[in-house]
Amino acid sequence: MTLEEKTAQLVGYWLDQNGVVAPMQGEMAAGQDGTTLTDITRHGIGQYTRVYGTRPVEPDERAAWLWAEQRRLQRETRLGIPALVHEECLTGLAAWKAATFPTPLAWGAAFDPELVEQVAAAIGDSMRLLGVHQGLAPVLDVIRDPRWGRVDECIGEDPYLVGTIGSAYVRGLQSAGVDATLKHFLGYSASQAGRNHAPVHAGPREVADVYLPPFEMAIRDGGARSVMNSYAEVDGVPVAADPTLLTDLLRDGLGFDGTVVADYFSVAFLEVMHGVAADRGEAAALALAAGIDVELPTGDAYLEPLVDRVRSGAVDEALVDRAVLRVLRQKERLGLLDPDAFADEPPTAIDLDTPRHRALARDLAARSLVLLRNEAVGGADAPVLPLTPGSSVAVIGPNADRAEALQGCYSFANHVLASHPDLPLGFAIPTVREALAAAVGSGAVRFAVGCAVEGEDRSGIADAVAVARESDVAVVVVGDQAGLFGRGTVGEGNDTDSLDLPGVQRELVEAVVATGTPTVVVLLTGRPYAIGWALDGGTGAPGAVVQAFFPGEGGGLAIADLLTGATSPSGRLPVSLPRAAGAQPYTYLHPRLGGPSDVTSADSTPVRPFGFGLGFTTFAYEDLVVDDTVTTDGAFGVSVTVRNTGDRDGEDVVQLYGHDVTASVTRPLVQLLGYTRVAVSAGAAVRVRFDVPVQRFAFSDQSLRRVVEPGDVEVWVASHAAASRPGGTVHTDGIVAVGRGAGPAPVPGSATERAVVLVTGPVREVLPTDRRTVTAQVG
Repeated sequence: MTLEEKTAQLVGYWLDQNGVVAPMQGEMAAGQDGTTLTDITRHGIGQYTRVYGTRPVEPDERAAWLWAEQRRLQRETRLGIPALVHEECLTGLAAWKAATFPTPLAWGAAFDPELVEQVAAAIGDSMRLLGVHQGLAPVLDVIRDPRWGRVDECIGEDPYLVGTIGSAYVRGLQSAGVDATLKHFLGYSASQAGRNHAPVHAGPREVADVYLPPFEMAIRDGGARSVMNSYAEVDGVPVAADPTLLTDLLRDGLGFDGTVVADYFSVAFLEVMHGVAADRGEAAALALAAGIDVELPTGDAYLEPLVDRVRSGAVDEALVDRAVLRVLRQKERLGLLDPDAFADEPPTAIDLDTPRHRALARDLAARSLVLLRNEAVGGADAPVLPLTPGSSVAVIGPNADRAEALQGCYSFANHVLASHPDLPLGFAIPTVREALAAAVGSGAVRFAVGCAVEGEDRSGIADAVAVARESDVAVVVVGDQAGLFGRGTVGEGNDTDSLDLPGVQRELVEAVVATGTPTVVVLLTGRPYAIGWALDGGTGAPGAVVQAFFPGEGGGLAIADLLTGATSPSGRLPVSLPRAAGAQPYTYLHPRLGGPSDVTSADSTPVRPFGFGLGFTTFAYEDLVVDDTVTTDGAFGVSVTVRNTGDRDGEDVVQLYGHDVTASVTRPLVQLLGYTRVAVSAGAAVRVRFDVPVQRFAFSDQSLRRVVEPGDVEVWVASHAAASRPGGTVHTDGIVAVGRGAGPAPVPGSATERAVVLVTGPVREVLPTDRRTVTAQVG
């Protein structure tokens, strides 16, 4: 290969830069010379950027074009190497007429890796059908600050939850023959004050113990084949130029042997944003040496600027060869080097929203809905939900009758079609109003918008109040509009300094509640908001509150099912509900000094904790049994009986927590060790067992070695992270103490069983080959 042919394999080409779908896209140059695709690809091409996902294209027509283009590359370029095609796929394939699934924050709320894996496999099937080889998902950033606009792209605030759900997505996507891309390596979500691209000040222990584990799990347990760098600079060093992260840690430490692709324009950003490179050539040299194999979305730095640096002797061509070999191995594994790769005819009559897609979307949406409050109001004997059959319903709010309100930032509707308002979505997505009208009868539903998502216009609130007064119950649907870089209230580049509901939506809710009509608030959001006023029973509090994190095309139907009682809510919060914006950043994974205490007057306690969620029935945990003393080389079992104490069938998310009582560095008071979903009939019970490797208690010690230390660890099964804080140490000498948790139950729905285990033996260093999974058996 010539040098030009090598560098051509290390870049993407963006066919249609339509609208703004990447940071600073308007300011960044395309980076390729030539006016025709033939000229641009004269030395070959590594990747094509978003063939389907940049502008609305008919799937059949675009597939026909892509097959012809791949054959042209085989026939007319000297090496005959086709292009690898990548697309966004965070909430489904980001293409016109493709199914839209719940956003990743909803994956976390579902606490259901198996279902997420099925969804990812369905997404992968659509991508592979269209000739797409690589998906830019999942996002494995651990949430630390809900003010950050990209929270809706993330799974949760707990690294283990993120790792298990993210690994399931990787397995599902790759089972269809599409390479998953882990984003964003590393520390991106720790950006200062929740501002996108802001500096990260996380220390090496926080990076190793909080931000790294999901990537380790997705690589070791999920088999991820691609990684994308973070835009962040960590302690002053941009990740895109940091070989200690992209090579020493990622490859040598974790054993990753796939390709590392640049987040869009991040190589050029080393010059224009970070100021660590004088020009594109120096940026290319830094990124290539650090370990970035492919520059996306274009070749601003890795084409002529890199070639010039190699020819001048400033860059060793061996670094180019290293990256090219990785790229060619990936293409070979994907079948792109097979001469018959495109011998078959392209697909026709393509359906990207099949019955299978729709069923999975609705199922995942249903499992992700979190019931936060459900009280009787106005002297009623029963809670507001489920709705009484035959009730007339006022459906109110800016998100009640908008399909876009059900979809996340990386959905095609909000990512691309926002620039094409005259085009239809191309698939069925019933709104909450439409779904509820179908469920209870259109004649029973009255509608009023009330206000917009943003702005100060209150003129519609009077109409909403009138509609509520005429109805038996009011359902007020409020929340976010996802978008990019100022186009919306949440999404990439849409950071905030307030966690109040946008606009005058709180005023709308309080006005409806003041009518005396029993009120249900449905939150369609991409981040958790400070809604203590709606949950704690004061003036303006509704009878019921349902949290839906952008639940996708099946979301309206799933919400109607929950409201009418056709299904029972079983979602759990994957992120704490904040008390206030000023209490951020916050995580339930905090040491003693990270929570409220007598030494500060500020209270960071969330209004609802991680893992919280109500249902239409209740569960109790009984007969907790923990294996006897274990060594640091082993594992221990935890089993508990889960009893449905209500009169309705339901599903519970059983959560196993732990606490390392004394350690050489401070440890979280509460740490998720495992979780599982169980279906339990009314009045029945099931026995659940968790098998827990002691490596779940591993952490970075004072010398930054990952170790497991001997000592007491408390273990308990609970309904959420605050159901029972550890209430003192029991000296066990290897004897397991079992009993009801002594800690407070500060929020409704708390249930817990607690024990103390003694982990014995010398300090053991945890090697990179140690798996970090927890299995659960239900029976």
